[in-house]
Amino acid sequence: MQIKNIFKISAVSAALVLAGCGGDINLSSDVDNSVGDTIINNPAPTTPVEEVLAGKPNTSLSTEVSAALGFDVQVQTLDEKITEDTTLVASTGGKPVFYAVSGGLEVGGIDSANKQARGASDPTLTIEPGAVLFGQSGEDYLVVHRDAKIIAEGTKAKPIIMTSLQDVKGEATSAGQWGGVVILGNAPSNKCPSDGSDCALQVEGIGEGGVFGGTNWEDDSGTLKYVVVKYAGYEVSPDNELNGITFGGVGSGTTVDYIQVHANADDGVEFFGGAVNVKHLVLTGNKDDSIDWDNGFKGMMQHIYVEHAKNAGEANRAIEADNDGSTPDKEPQSNPTLANMTIIGNNFDTADKDSEGIYLREGTAAKIFNTVVTGPSEMGECFEIEGGDTSSVTVDNATSGKIVMQNSVLACSNGENFKNAKAADDSVLLDLEAWFTAEDSNMISTSILIDENGVPDTNSPLIAADAGQDVANTQDAFFDSVDYIGAFDGSTDWRDGWAFGFGGGEVTASAEEEGCPTGTTSISPVDGSTTTCEISGRITADLTLTSNNIYALSGAVFVGGDKTDSATLSIEAGTTIYGRSGDDYLVVSRDSQIEANGSSSAPITFTSQQDMTGEATSAGQWGGIILLGNAQSNKCPSDGSDCALQVEGAENGAVFGGTDDTDSSGTLRYVVVKHAGYEIAPDNELNGITFGGVGSGTTVEYIQIHENADDGIEFFGGTVNAKYVVLTANKDDSVDWDNGYRGNLQYVLIKHADSDGEANRAIEADNDGSTPNKMPQSNPTLANFTIIGNGFDTADKDSEGIYLREGTRAQLHNFVVTGGAGMGECFELEAGLTVDQAKDADTVITNSVFACQENFKNTKDSADADFDLGTWVVAQSDNSTATGMSDVLNGVVTTDTTTPKDFTGDAFFDNADHIGAVGSNDWTAGWTVGLE
Repeated sequence: MQIKNIFKISAVSAALVLAGCGGDINLSSDVDNSVGDTIINNPAPTTPVEEVLAGKPNTSLSTEVSAALGFDVQVQTLDEKITEDTTLVASTGGKPVFYAVSGGLEVGGIDSANKQARGASDPTLTIEPGAVLFGQSGEDYLVVHRDAKIIAEGTKAKPIIMTSLQDVKGEATSAGQWGGVVILGNAPSNKCPSDGSDCALQVEGIGEGGVFGGTNWEDDSGTLKYVVVKYAGYEVSPDNELNGITFGGVGSGTTVDYIQVHANADDGVEFFGGAVNVKHLVLTGNKDDSIDWDNGFKGMMQHIYVEHAKNAGEANRAIEADNDGSTPDKEPQSNPTLANMTIIGNNFDTADKDSEGIYLREGTAAKIFNTVVTGPSEMGECFEIEGGDTSSVTVDNATSGKIVMQNSVLACSNGENFKNAKAADDSVLLDLEAWFTAEDSNMISTSILIDENGVPDTNSPLIAADAGQDVANTQDAFFDSVDYIGAFDGSTDWRDGWAFGFGGGEVTASAEEEGCPTGTTSISPVDGSTTTCEISGRITADLTLTSNNIYALSGAVFVGGDKTDSATLSIEAGTTIYGRSGDDYLVVSRDSQIEANGSSSAPITFTSQQDMTGEATSAGQWGGIILLGNAQSNKCPSDGSDCALQVEGAENGAVFGGTDDTDSSGTLRYVVVKHAGYEIAPDNELNGITFGGVGSGTTVEYIQIHENADDGIEFFGGTVNAKYVVLTANKDDSVDWDNGYRGNLQYVLIKHADSDGEANRAIEADNDGSTPNKMPQSNPTLANFTIIGNGFDTADKDSEGIYLREGTRAQLHNFVVTGGAGMGECFELEAGLTVDQAKDADTVITNSVFACQENFKNTKDSADADFDLGTWVVAQSDNSTATGMSDVLNGVVTTDTTTPKDFTGDAFFDNADHIGAVGSNDWTAGWTVGLE
């Protein structure tokens, strides 16, 4: 393809035209004044040129696309092999140019004899920043052959987009709407002939002649930078598919940086041998494996983000890694190095495949650093190494040091962080958890504090000091120097502005959403200026509350119906929602979810209208939040029939309970609930947050309930866990549980109101009032609590510490319980079964200190024998008493030096270096209220 001169205008003709328009004629000439003829030497005429675009103009597609986009676009069809250097421009004369890939668009692939005969060299396809290429079917794909090159170098502001016609036109998109991209190089593969003869391996997914392989590890196929590939992938036949981007024998001379594959029908990226290196890789919503390597791949990768499709869309493994299926130890052996990877799975699960993490198999080796794998409760295994009949090369690689995993975190909430490698007789060839934890720098956690986009919060252990390994020093100069785990450092999101779903990667930039979201109604701005949207009734379709608006609850707002019309309410960080009376409250029904993902710098706030308008605030100015789930309660029918228990405080039909203790009601992260609580009738109140039968698949961390009229949080059965909880100035109990609650709580700060304001118990804990030993029996595990009481004291109630009653059990560790003068008892057990269970060690407290005026209130066992609670407490491991608050706390920070409990091996509890809720790292700073 060439640039051609379309027309020429002589200088004299141009001058005459100007004269006709009233302009002066000015012919600049050099005149020879000597004897003889006069010769006028005019300058060479200017020759305007018109750009010749690659491909063929497509009038019908130009009309179609222009109409869809609302502006004029020139569409060029690319349907011929590219045999000479070609540039795809992004625009011409100010008009955007899009390119329709028709069939297999081949770059190069010229046989040597033909090249010599024509005097041709291998072509380079250059794609300008901002260019858009699209396909119309799975048979439309781009392939760059050996010795040819692609220079696709976009920018953050102008990424190159390769997508489907449907995406271009704004129609419904899905995986597999066009083929994808294939890069073929001359680097080795262990499928190449072992005798050193020429290697030409047919690549998957394209026609005959698409071959790769050779001997040049450093081969250069060009550059892919700021490139977004969407809605591609195509199955030619079983095990013969087009990936988003296929790298066949691509060498390390190739530059691949800032690329994304989104919603591909097969793998996101696959590496067949070769040594190409990759940085800043985004893989989202791909339907098979996100990363796949085979046959001797030896590249390096850093800054990798893998997210399986939201809403449990189809997915398989984040990494499926092989060497060779028939000869697992074949050389060159696959042995890539990966660093700073974040993997987020989903709940996709079918008989054929499910969402999983990392699977190393068929003899691959690998070095993996600074990686975090996480996912919800129904995700499959998060890390697996293949077994074998009686042995496994992949297992041998792990035990011999060829597979290395360091400074990495497994944080899956499915109870299956690991799947052991087993032999045919089901014996264990490798205990993967033991192998993983034998490396001191690795960690198992349930609280990594990343937002919905994988970015860690300021308190995340992933970005704690020296959490990550500086792989630039320990591995190779290719790697950037880092000190964190995962793809992001918590301050800079390198996806912003170019990747699809992160502010870029769209054919036309989406307009910023203004006004109220569909499903809400605009009302007068509560603060006089900010758009305010009212939410009422029942939400039956997914709804996102954006942070640029304020939202008002009107009456009882339900997310979904009970196990019908299920929906997800998503709330952006920094969003504020308020109520105007005790009748305004939010209920998340069974099978629906709330995804409230705030951050330390932008918490989500639920509050009262008075707080929004600057009026005086108090408890009970609006209702509160209720989450309803499918986990067990001992109030459910004992015969196993359907359970639907009416929750306190809400209108009829707000029911909970079931048999799924791993149920997920979504996420509450950095959520502050203020000035709520409402008594509908005696013993029928709205708490700050009520958890009714909520399962352990729900994420609750960094929440605060401040100044609630009833309890701060109450758990009716269920197994939900919570970390980093602040409960301040609540007027009844701060933590209350009943009816078979068996969750875990860590890092809970309870502070009764300043100036001796109304309060009751920090913890009021029950099993069942009529049948105290009813099963399942309440038996939560609590660690790292700080309880600070006050001097509130009336005839009806006073400020107290812990009261266990009605048959509850409890496992209590790392407590600091204290308060000022006038505070009531700091620890009490109800007479009867609750005391018996303590005497039988079914209830324990360890590694704790009590510093109250009245530390313990004695009682009796079921045989009416006296029970000295103080003696029982001090007799247990590492418990003690102190004189007063100043002996154990400085503000809310623990100063007591009691040794904390060792939780090594527990998937939920951290091994804190302090007792009490807050140590040297004040996780309450910056997002809470009422602790000044």
